[in-house]
Amino acid sequence: MKMLSRRSLLFQSSAALAQDTTFSTGVNVINLLATVRSKKGELVQNLSQDDFLLSETGKPQKIQYFSQQSDLPLRLGLLVDISMSQEKVIPAERAAAYRFLDQVVREKLDKVFLIQFDTLARVRLGFSNSRKQLEDTLNDIDTPTRKELKAAGGSGTALFDAVASGSELMKTETGRKALILLSDGVDSSSDHTLPMAIEAALRADTLVYAIYFTDAGFYSFSFGGADGHAVMNRLAKETGAGFFEVTKKLSIDQIFAQIEQELRSQYSIGYVSDIPVGYPAFRKIQLTTKQKGLIVQTRDGYWPKRS
Repeated sequence: MKMLSRRSLLFQSSAALAQDTTFSTGVNVINLLATVRSKKGELVQNLSQDDFLLSETGKPQKIQYFSQQSDLPLRLGLLVDISMSQEKVIPAERAAAYRFLDQVVREKLDKVFLIQFDTLARVRLGFSNSRKQLEDTLNDIDTPTRKELKAAGGSGTALFDAVASGSELMKTETGRKALILLSDGVDSSSDHTLPMAIEAALRADTLVYAIYFTDAGFYSFSFGGADGHAVMNRLAKETGAGFFEVTKKLSIDQIFAQIEQELRSQYSIGYVSDIPVGYPAFRKIQLTTKQKGLIVQTRDGYWPKRS
């Protein structure tokens, strides 16, 4: 019971941080961010509105707003797994994350928050555009000490709670919104489930870029790795973002460079559904291109907002 109370306080603090912003987008407009690639994985950046086909629950929809702009405000949330399974990879994550933020964040336009999670998800820094604040907070992120583990009642990983908490912060923000999740994908102590975490991100119109980074020596072959891989892949796919795995051939710096490129190459698409709002069920979205052989990456759907 005490653990649930502490979690509740953390989520309340997340909501409080989000109340400083206003939501200005019309509630009837469905906004999508889409990335298009060729079969070879190359970004396709020269498409027009007429090149896309859009449907909702199988019914064709008319695209009414279209742009390819990298100057829209960017809201990022960095979610860092600090559970003991990540002890050996955190230094590399920390350094690469700061280099990425230093290159991507425009101080007068963009903002970033930082969440760390082990047994609990904790907001370490609310929305900020200060490079010094970001660097100082990143430098302070590390795995818990034995004393901290004992005080928390043992080790654990609240990955799904972290995604839900980050999505809560994003709810009232506008512009391009993305969470960048660094983890091995194993969850052992969340109140939220994987479907609940995905739903929270979709309701906040937020992408979840998943970076699968593991310490191969921590888990045995039969525990952890495969399930975590599937979890991270699903989080990214269903929210319309990219899934990346750190390997000997693909470094975490290279992955951050790919995410930066995607964020600067997205199509912004908006439409007003002609299906009555009173129908509350989750609505599947399908966005494709008229040109065959192109792969469109966007979220799977949305829940209509009641007026």
